[in-house]
Amino acid sequence: MSLHVVMAGGSGFLGSHLTEHLEERGHRVTRLVRRPPHGSHESAWDPGSGTLDHALVASADIVVNLAGSPTAGNPHSKRWARELRESRVGTTRVLAEAVAAAPSPPAYLAGNGISFYGDHGDEPLTEEAESRGDALLTSVTREWQEATRPAVDAGARVCVLRTSPVQDRRSPPLKQLLLATRLGLGTVLGSGRQHMPMISLRDWLAAVTFLAETPGVAGPVNLCCPETPTNAEYTRAIADAAHRKALLKVPAAVLAPAAGALAPELLGSVNAVPQVLLEAGFEFADRDVDAVIAAALD
Repeated sequence: MSLHVVMAGGSGFLGSHLTEHLEERGHRVTRLVRRPPHGSHESAWDPGSGTLDHALVASADIVVNLAGSPTAGNPHSKRWARELRESRVGTTRVLAEAVAAAPSPPAYLAGNGISFYGDHGDEPLTEEAESRGDALLTSVTREWQEATRPAVDAGARVCVLRTSPVQDRRSPPLKQLLLATRLGLGTVLGSGRQHMPMISLRDWLAAVTFLAETPGVAGPVNLCCPETPTNAEYTRAIADAAHRKALLKVPAAVLAPAAGALAPELLGSVNAVPQVLLEAGFEFADRDVDAVIAAALD
């Protein structure tokens, strides 16, 4: 069955790959753009003013929101932190309200982050785990999820995409980490025992497409490989792939001041489990860190 997908954030790394993947499967994608549209596959919108084609949203089977300013930035900048929050929460709310206003609300796949959980140590975290702490990205993801409320209240099928860092050699963070490792700067962060969820690009694309095509799945969804590695295991896997040694360590006391608002993302432990996807029958191609890195370099 061919679906009509309306997508915000389609020009970014994940959005452009998802558009291509959906179209390869026979679905039709209309991208929301913040400029004059080029052809029928694009539609103009201005999330700042709430302007978009409500009839287009009402005609969609699925609405996908991947819009947001880059996570990479100056972690000591208040402006960066403000834009990070506003660009995610605002776009999510505008689209949630448009979905809610549709006579027959389409499904809504709303981008979000695995940072929702905060530091839980070694505790396995399914989608039912609580959000803990007030780290920047954790608080942003809570507001980000809450912004889907109009669509949920209207009875739409809403999937909150709690995405972990997507590993691909062409994109952060792996692009920069590979370069550093090849230069002999592969580094374990803090104790190295903190769990760091991640997912390969091909599994992320397959999982989001699975959610679009599977009507029975709703609610928060962890997008991460089933076996979450520690930072030390991740560092080792990159070093093995680069045929280098990773001998350096950065103590938490040194890293935390330098990383600023992003320190909890590097030093906190999130042992996430993609329980919803596994129970729904999704099959991961890359279940552990070695498979994820191998796929990212292929």
